[in-house]
Amino acid sequence: MSKLKAFLQPSVAGETKEVIISERFKDEKGKPVPFVIKAISQKENEKIAKMSRETVKMNGTPVEKLNHFLYTKRLIHACVQEPDFSDQEICKYYGTEDPLEVPSQMLSIGEYNRLSEAILELNGMKDPDDKLEEAKNS
Repeated sequence: MSKLKAFLQPSVAGETKEVIISERFKDEKGKPVPFVIKAISQKENEKIAKMSRETVKMNGTPVEKLNHFLYTKRLIHACVQEPDFSDQEICKYYGTEDPLEVPSQMLSIGEYNRLSEAILELNGMKDPDDKLEEAKNS
């Protein structure tokens, strides 16, 4: 049996997961409503990273750098399926025409961080066991 077969696995892109970000968002019955997040492909991630680059001057020389805040906003927008941050009603409610700004207007700092962490974990960018290691080391 060839070792190559071990690497012939379907991509995780498109895989979805429901996550409760906050108890603030409840349905008619008072149950917390989950955000639905999805995994994206590395190709999509590269596109988001490329769109999030900016040129800055360092010692008078132009250098391209990743704008981490913009990258995070774009990653969240790409990975959150529900709620739909592009929906005009949600944009209007949160006082912005830019869907990238909705999560910043809608969520508290902690909620935003929980959403970001869930997205990173689903996309394999954060090991769920890291929290265990952090606890062991403190």
